[in-house]
Amino acid sequence: MSKTIRLTAAQALVRYLGAQMNDAGEPFIAGVWAIFGHGNVAGLGEALHGAKDSLPTYRGHNEQTMAHSAIAYAKQLGRRRAMAVTSSIGPGATNMVTAAALAHVNRIPVLILPGDVFATRGPDPVLQQIENFGDGTVSANDCFKPVSRYFDRITRPEQLLTALPRAFRTMTDPADCGPATLAFCQDVQAMAYDYPESFFEPRVWHQRRVRPDTDELARAVEALKSAKRPVIVAGGGVHYSDATAALQSFAEAHNIPVTETQAGKSSLAWDHPLNLGPVGVTGGAPANTVCAEADLVLGVGTRFQDFTTGSWGLFANPERQLVCLNTAAYDAAKHDAMPLQSDARVGLAELGAALDGYRAPEVPETLKSEWFGNVDTLTAAPDDGNALPTDMQVVGAVQRAAHDDTVVMCAAGTMPAELHKLWKAPRPGAYHMEYGFSCMGYEIAGAMGIKMAQPERDVICFTGDGTYMMANSEMASAAMMGVSFTVVVTDNRGYGCINRLQMGTGGAEFNNLLDHSYHETPSAIDFAAHAGSMGATSVKVSNIAELEEALAKRSEVKGPYVVVIDTDPYPSTEYGGTWWEVAVPEVSVRPSVNEKRAAYEAAIKERNTK
Repeated sequence: MSKTIRLTAAQALVRYLGAQMNDAGEPFIAGVWAIFGHGNVAGLGEALHGAKDSLPTYRGHNEQTMAHSAIAYAKQLGRRRAMAVTSSIGPGATNMVTAAALAHVNRIPVLILPGDVFATRGPDPVLQQIENFGDGTVSANDCFKPVSRYFDRITRPEQLLTALPRAFRTMTDPADCGPATLAFCQDVQAMAYDYPESFFEPRVWHQRRVRPDTDELARAVEALKSAKRPVIVAGGGVHYSDATAALQSFAEAHNIPVTETQAGKSSLAWDHPLNLGPVGVTGGAPANTVCAEADLVLGVGTRFQDFTTGSWGLFANPERQLVCLNTAAYDAAKHDAMPLQSDARVGLAELGAALDGYRAPEVPETLKSEWFGNVDTLTAAPDDGNALPTDMQVVGAVQRAAHDDTVVMCAAGTMPAELHKLWKAPRPGAYHMEYGFSCMGYEIAGAMGIKMAQPERDVICFTGDGTYMMANSEMASAAMMGVSFTVVVTDNRGYGCINRLQMGTGGAEFNNLLDHSYHETPSAIDFAAHAGSMGATSVKVSNIAELEEALAKRSEVKGPYVVVIDTDPYPSTEYGGTWWEVAVPEVSVRPSVNEKRAAYEAAIKERNTK
């Protein structure tokens, strides 16, 4: 007879978490972020306290942002480690739905443990319970179902015996990777059960490397061998499968140029001759020129979202073939692509071995030299030190202050476009962009997660004033925990990116910049003072020269270091880029909107005839 141990369900869950290892011998779950309430404090709270010496628990200030920190941690480590997050029932749980969606879109593992209603329904309705008048099984946690890769509701202690292995299988499977949600009924957390001791034996979750199907590989090889102008689109899967070296070897062996999505940026060093840089709407001329002419597009670890494809108007060659190497069948077959379902590292190696010395024609070197000749002037230090800086000049100042160990990160607003186009990433892992969900509020919490994942790295976070206002509370967590990173706050007094989009679609400036909103009192937000009040070291600078001076001091600061600079909300990099479909009103009294509608219809027609 197998031995058992009597534990509460919460204690069993915590013990199980501590026994799950990655193939490097590290605990897969590196820690738990928690905000306690009546739905988890007595059960999971007590269990986590008992394991605090081996499984650290971090206290967040907002359920969404503490989950963002967990997600950034896993993303920066290439999904080899992850964190769990727990909240109470009700608003604490629903606050994490946005983070779950972010993890789902980006294919990032995170274990979400929201408290849930009483399984016994004794006190029904319990405090913060959402009642469904037609379905007694529904709670607020059902909101997690469409944004979780695996969802389960724990209504009996013994259900953990099947639910936990399924959750870990999801989080460690390259094809299915994403958030796993276990809605944990609060009374069940405290219930005891005689669990088999074998359930808590250490288990190693190995990274599966799926090899390509023989027939799919043969078809991809044949397509590549006949290609005269191939191009590679490198996505986030290159990083997650640790395939950056394999990509470089493959590209060099076959002389195929590489372009990078937001998630794939830094797959190759920026100055590698075959790295043509950013692709798509926020891309540059070298990549987009080659992609428009390509007769074969090899996507590696990309889900081909609209910013990458220019809303599927970028790949303009009528004879082009799309080959997609991806671990997920769903992504590999998008838009009638020729699928090559495989791990990126293994797939590139086998694809390269089968190409028998195939080499693509040379790409003109002038594509990159002309591009940098244009954009390097935008990031240079301004001659007029008193002029209101542009975002491009801020990027340039940070670039000059960065080094090989620097990680720049961002998520939403103006800077993702400017960084994708302008940032020169020296090596893999130097660029961390959450652009799958483009979630405002990820930045500060995400920077903390990156630094916790790789304490040796120099982490610099770009955030606008709009994003800062949306979610800044984990600044206090970082200050109290002594987590050091730099935040550059570009204050353009509103949502400058969307204001430009509003103008670009013929609209009037309205409700984006603070000066264009119904406010009785002009904005006078002191971001440096606010950050300082939460424990950060902070400074407001007035020009690019002062920004560079402030950045030079960041290594002397313990904890978060915030540098605030006012910027001009209107300029953006005019070079590069490609069309992006944003629907323009079909009927308007405004001539500017009607003009943009005509251009929109013409672009749709052109895209649909390719």
